[in-house]
Amino acid sequence: NHLSFFSGFGPFRQYLVNSSWEAVKELSKRGLGENIDLQILQLPVVYQKAKEQVFKIWATLQPLLTVHVGLASSATALIILEQCGKNKGYRERDACGFHPEGACCVLDGPEKIDSTINMKTLWKNISVEGIDIILSRDAGRYICDYTYYTSLYYGNGRAAFIHVPPLSESVTAEFLGKALQTIILAMLEQCGEERE
Repeated sequence: NHLSFFSGFGPFRQYLVNSSWEAVKELSKRGLGENIDLQILQLPVVYQKAKEQVFKIWATLQPLLTVHVGLASSATALIILEQCGKNKGYRERDACGFHPEGACCVLDGPEKIDSTINMKTLWKNISVEGIDIILSRDAGRYICDYTYYTSLYYGNGRAAFIHVPPLSESVTAEFLGKALQTIILAMLEQCGEERE
């Protein structure tokens, strides 16, 4: 039985309900088939705490894949597949008013780390009715990017990040949960092909 781990984020700024966490909860209800054990966790929008939690996931559970889902407030009806995490440039303050020392994730870590999931291949092969999916190489230098880099660092690239839009009439939690299910099943298939 393979373990997959998912995280969404808690409330921040004007978003009292974070669509990323709603989507992850919905995904967990749907599941990913019987041989995938799915565990979920809500991360706070706080650099240090998010980093500690991510480290703990990799150190204790060693999942096959960890998928982080974040809210892209600028995106209306877009799902964004993030290919890589960046190490430096974290100057924006988190929910507790802090930003990381040296504005970076891991002091002597590489500049960027790519996911072992090829997002371009994934992007070419999937479609979700009712929403556009795009590809990105810049996760935005905030908690999302920071969490992603940390996870790629500790998980040797076996992490993925998906940005989802805020909830709206057409983009419900249920809709996002279903979209995530489609995307993640394709990711897991890619992981399986690598192992064979």
